[in-house]
Amino acid sequence: MSKYGCPTSDTDASSVTVLTKRGPVAKTLKSASAVNAAKRSGLAVETEKKMMAGGNRQHTSNKDTARLDEETELLHHDRVSLSLGKVMQQARQTKEWTQKDLSTAINEKPQVVSEYESGKAVPNQQILNKMERALGVKLRGKDMGQPLSAPKKK
Repeated sequence: MSKYGCPTSDTDASSVTVLTKRGPVAKTLKSASAVNAAKRSGLAVETEKKMMAGGNRQHTSNKDTARLDEETELLHHDRVSLSLGKVMQQARQTKEWTQKDLSTAINEKPQVVSEYESGKAVPNQQILNKMERALGVKLRGKDMGQPLSAPKKK
């Protein structure tokens, strides 16, 4: 009979099963001090430098950097003209609005209105359309400064 009293057990009372831990596993030494200690003890040490390790680069640049350095063309965004800013100021003053009043009427920040009036803004057609409707003056095209005509009836 076995230790647990089961008569049909295949184990014999004379056989002993010994459970042991695994044998030594080759460890990866990560710190410089651990690598130096392994070298001092005479173990074979193989070091390998990983390429681009620790970088957060999923996509590498395929462009020729020398060609980009030699590029002489000046790239910049077009800005709104100063004449547009003057037309906006005149239309705003005829309605007796401040920049803040105009910005709340078009749901934009006051800084956006001041950039358009000073000629520093990159033109955005949606914002210009909002300003045209709020001020009642055309701000784009050849008839800039003319009153906005009523929409055509169908």
